[in-house]
Amino acid sequence: MLDAAERRIAENGPAALSLRAVARDLGMTVQALYHYFPSWSELVTALIAKAYDDLADAIRTAVDTAAEDPDLPRVLVAAEEYRRWAVTHPERFKLLYGTPLRQYAAPAGGPTSQAMRRISDIFQREMFDGFTRAQLEAADAPALSPSLRAHLEQLPSPGLGALPPPATALLLSAWGHLHGLVVLEVFGHTSFLGEHRAEIFRRGVRNLVEDLHGRIPAAGTARADDLRTVNKAVESLRR
Repeated sequence: MLDAAERRIAENGPAALSLRAVARDLGMTVQALYHYFPSWSELVTALIAKAYDDLADAIRTAVDTAAEDPDLPRVLVAAEEYRRWAVTHPERFKLLYGTPLRQYAAPAGGPTSQAMRRISDIFQREMFDGFTRAQLEAADAPALSPSLRAHLEQLPSPGLGALPPPATALLLSAWGHLHGLVVLEVFGHTSFLGEHRAEIFRRGVRNLVEDLHGRIPAAGTARADDLRTVNKAVESLRR
């Protein structure tokens, strides 16, 4: 049944999704479909959770099967698979990240949130693999307001709450850049680049990863507390 709903989304976009249309495609009555999905919102929730899971599975498989190549870091493999899935399944990607469907609200802490967290966990792990917590604490991130730092420290762990606030801030910034490049392409805003879109994406991700990793001090170069003090002092001079 979800396959039929996914085909309808692929052909007509997320906004065209309805229980009646899916039932018609399956050759069954709407009343019969209610036995599986009591409401339109529950069907949408199942479709979103499945899309997130399929995307996470694709990224995880790509990372796990990638050949060891120092010139192709695993985080870049993950990013390129994220892009590949999105441009291969544009309407399902729009269901996840496009204009929110009217009258739909994902259940708090429900299957969509859990599935989305899988993707976040993959990028979190691959972006910071090999760094110690002390290094991440000492990351050269813009000074955080006390209220933002307190909010980041209260995020759940496992998840973003497992990271020190400076690393979380860097991750969110990098994610915004990476995801933004994919959104621009899926929504047709980079069509002028033609066949060079993949190259532009790879260069953009390489640059952001190099910048992010360049903000994390090398292990053993200084104590984390000393580096945090220096970073705060530098930030105060910039103001």
